[in-house]
Amino acid sequence: MKSSPLAPCTRLLLTAAAATLLAACGPADHKAQAPVVVEIDRSTVCALDGMLLADYPGPKAQIHYQDKAEPEFFCDTVEMFSLYLKPEQVRGVRALYVQDMGKAEWDNPRGHWVDARSAWYVHGSSRKGSMGPTIASFGSEADAQKFAGEYGGKVYRFEGITADMVVLDGGALHDQRM
Repeated sequence: MKSSPLAPCTRLLLTAAAATLLAACGPADHKAQAPVVVEIDRSTVCALDGMLLADYPGPKAQIHYQDKAEPEFFCDTVEMFSLYLKPEQVRGVRALYVQDMGKAEWDNPRGHWVDARSAWYVHGSSRKGSMGPTIASFGSEADAQKFAGEYGGKVYRFEGITADMVVLDGGALHDQRM
């Protein structure tokens, strides 16, 4: 079977197109594509319960979804993890941010946002957030260890937080008195 004179050109174009597509599918520069953190103000409400974030202590969180221009805010890291770790969570997440409680004031946290996936967390401390027991978030392991030494709890990385650590039932499902 004889090939036409266009065959080599067609093959060259197809090869170039395939190489371009493969390059576009390669590892992306996560930092370059990460959305900008949005600061909370007096009117910022929690996506789950409508609470005003500025009215409560402890670390806050925000999730930036692929299909939404504005982030969804959470008055507590436990709420963010609870939503993010649900098996039915299928929305594309562009970024997750939490407050660095090694720098932010616990009772009136503002600013000091860090990438949630690279943060350190303390679960089981005596400090309370907007919903009671919380998971304190930190930009450095040293700050997380210092906090755990002072307030108790165990230090975890993002991947170490599990769904059973962030149940939002307030303990009602485990109350044997009911």
